Amino acid sequence: MRAVTVVGASLAGLYAARELRAQGFDGRLVVVGAEPHQPYDRPPLSKDFLTGGTDEGGLALTDPEETADLDAEWILGVRARALDARGRTVVLDDGRTLPSDGVVIATGASARRLPGPALAGVHTLRTLDDARALRAALVRGPRRVVVIGGGFIGAETASSCAALGHDVTVVEAAPVPLAAQLGAEPAQACARLHASAGTRLLTGVAVTALRGASRGPAATAHITSVELTDRRVLPADLVIVGIGATPRTDWLAGSPLSLDDGVLCDDGCVTALPHVVAVGDVARPGGVRAEHWTSATQQPRVAVRNLLAGRTVETVRPLPYFWSDQYGARVQFAGRRREGDTVRLVEGSLEAPDEGFLAVYERAGRTVAALAVGRTRPFMKLRRTLMAAWAADPAGEPVAI
Repeated sequence: MRAVTVVGASLAGLYAARELRAQGFDGRLVVVGAEPHQPYDRPPLSKDFLTGGTDEGGLALTDPEETADLDAEWILGVRARALDARGRTVVLDDGRTLPSDGVVIATGASARRLPGPALAGVHTLRTLDDARALRAALVRGPRRVVVIGGGFIGAETASSCAALGHDVTVVEAAPVPLAAQLGAEPAQACARLHASAGTRLLTGVAVTALRGASRGPAATAHITSVELTDRRVLPADLVIVGIGATPRTDWLAGSPLSLDDGVLCDDGCVTALPHVVAVGDVARPGGVRAEHWTSATQQPRVAVRNLLAGRTVETVRPLPYFWSDQYGARVQFAGRRREGDTVRLVEGSLEAPDEGFLAVYERAGRTVAALAVGRTRPFMKLRRTLMAAWAADPAGEPVAI
């Protein structure tokens, strides 16, 4: 291969560029990014960056020395518009075309938004620019904040807002947030973290409308309230929408690639075209898409090896793992949970999650997953045991978490 284009300049894209050089590719390397920023770390956006604990410099994933060593051409602030598979070309929004013997798709995902007119004071939190705008709004004094969505981003953002002294309400349509990922009883325990910090959690209720009022003749209407399906109306100065993300595959429409909630690829991250691989939040290797930091860092090594080989010579099926920092506690999960698994408490109490607990999921007498709030050291020991068991017998179906 003489030219490889990495489409996506965040975590997975950077790791792919690193792997290309580490695995001996010495040709033309181009990294295309829709955002104008060099690669940065996203997890702190809803935590330390939002609360002022870290600045933009602390988010950087690379430095000038490494950037020079990569010897890549960075095209930032420009979106990819199309993949011309026949001509092996990536077409950009500004009209440029990039001839490519190989392509790494790492375009990630974009935040889902609620339908309806745009209102000032309504935020999503996916990008650095999102976080900048939200942080600026949060430092203007106490606000009534409504967070829509009780998943990880919603919970982390609510935690940060509460830490900054705001009045926070979380609205979650499901009866228990994160029950699909953790199971009902452990999820209910994690939901108690909200109350421990004074955050209101409303569950089993959805949003029907966002209402706003204009603050001037030419001003965009600003959010004033959130209407719920049970007819309650929540006054709001700020609304944060955390209802998930959509993989960014629109630019691949019309290509030979199979698209279904991401880019479908085999267990080696290879798509229907052997010279195109996909990694990170946009990829569905083996039919499973996992929006987690570990996937974005582990997939590129295997994907690049297969890309340079021109076929699938290695597969990747890491043990599912994620973490989330909420209300001063680290929530960690590893393993393959299924409905019907037995949950056994090892340490602590599910009734007092702010004091920490460790639980395991068991199936047919075997430990298949673990969940911890706090209790990081014993959890990491359990995770190592689970990883060893997974390496010895990875035949079970992975769970999207």
